[in-house]
Amino acid sequence: MTSKYDTNQQFQQIMAVCRDVFAKKLHDYGAAWRIMRPSSVTDQILIKANRIRSLETKGVSLVGEGIRPEFIAIVNYGIVGLIQLELGYNDRDDLTVEQALDYYDRYAKASLELMKAKNHDYDEAWRSMRITSYTDLILMKIYRAKQIESLAGQTLVSEGVDANYMDMINYSVFALIKIDFGE
Repeated sequence: MTSKYDTNQQFQQIMAVCRDVFAKKLHDYGAAWRIMRPSSVTDQILIKANRIRSLETKGVSLVGEGIRPEFIAIVNYGIVGLIQLELGYNDRDDLTVEQALDYYDRYAKASLELMKAKNHDYDEAWRSMRITSYTDLILMKIYRAKQIESLAGQTLVSEGVDANYMDMINYSVFALIKIDFGE
């Protein structure tokens, strides 16, 4: 069993890869995602998760890209969703690259802290899971988020959309750890 130190280090390495992709896309597109309502971010994550599940089921990609870039996209859209929940959507790109990366770093740190807390309580149970289970859990979290969005956030006992985004981020990081570092 890998130690907590290794998990924390692997988590941070994966988040650095995701941040690098995010930063490069910020360079290319700016923060164009600022126009997206959180429900649209949730739907974008759904598209990514559905593609992962399709590739897992079919075992072949006609586009030539595997599941790794899709898990990276879920991490990054999850952080975009958290930013949008905090700031609200806008009619234009209103963040500098530096501001967007500051928000990214804050939510990446929050995801790491959540993972550490849950990892402590669950004794790294995620390491015994299959990547396909992460995919299914992400899809479940997406449908939960969609239901909460349909209820306009008025839940009786459930966490909010933000907690579901955080879980999607963490499940995606776990999948990426398994892809990049092996079982």
